[in-house]
Amino acid sequence: MERNNALYKRRQGYNTLGLIFAGCSVAFGLVFLGLILIKLFTAGAHAMITMPIFTQDTPSPNDVGGLRNAIVGSVMITGLGLLVGTPIGIMAGIYLAEFAEGSWLGKMTRFMNDILLSAPSIVIGLFIFALMVQGRNFSGWAGAMALALLVIPVVVRTTENMLRLVPNTLREAGYALGTPKWKLVSSVTLRAAKTGVMTGVLLAFARISGETAPLLFTALNNQFFSTNMSQPMANLPNVIYQYASQPYPSSNQLAWAGALLVTLAVLALNIIARLLGGKEQKSN
Repeated sequence: MERNNALYKRRQGYNTLGLIFAGCSVAFGLVFLGLILIKLFTAGAHAMITMPIFTQDTPSPNDVGGLRNAIVGSVMITGLGLLVGTPIGIMAGIYLAEFAEGSWLGKMTRFMNDILLSAPSIVIGLFIFALMVQGRNFSGWAGAMALALLVIPVVVRTTENMLRLVPNTLREAGYALGTPKWKLVSSVTLRAAKTGVMTGVLLAFARISGETAPLLFTALNNQFFSTNMSQPMANLPNVIYQYASQPYPSSNQLAWAGALLVTLAVLALNIIARLLGGKEQKSN
């Protein structure tokens, strides 16, 4: 009896130490996250109030200007990257979940997708640079293709996981009614997992919204307003990178404003993804 009490007290002590360590870790992370957000929102909001962020293009050093060209360029590049990467990712995820059970091609595809998912974004940018930029010129198309390669593995993984969560009873009911495999996938399993798949797409979009390295190798930047995807295009990540390193207060303010815009966009996308994920869990 005494031995059991000693063992219980020892385990209780370990549990208390673990809880204290976990609480200190959470507090440590939250403090620094709070400091970052406070600085970001105060500096970025001040710049957005005092500067023509949405009506003027990026200025020369130490001049007053805005981020109109960078905002438009970022929307075009990320939008095209998402448009290219999403269908490929969804189709590959459907193949892995519904058609590739036990096949060597499915195992190889899943393995390559895991590698692509963990690959640094700068490696993707360097690959597209060698494929589309070297010997030619920087362009919005190259930037969109680099971002598409970042979108694909996220969408593939999410689509496969969401389809695997669909109960097999739905598939069996479809087969019992004589439904072809392709019809079953498109009308039953994919429709049942559509909220989860959409969540994965939104998370992929949130990931590429702030990527700098791939665009530095591909789209580069452009001080002027341009919608020509065949030429270098302005984008928020590179504007933030360039203007934050300049020794001029006006340029630094533009960098803070751009960082705030990217943060708000990513925050909004993550909130939408969480809401969609919550609806999916409730429906199940």
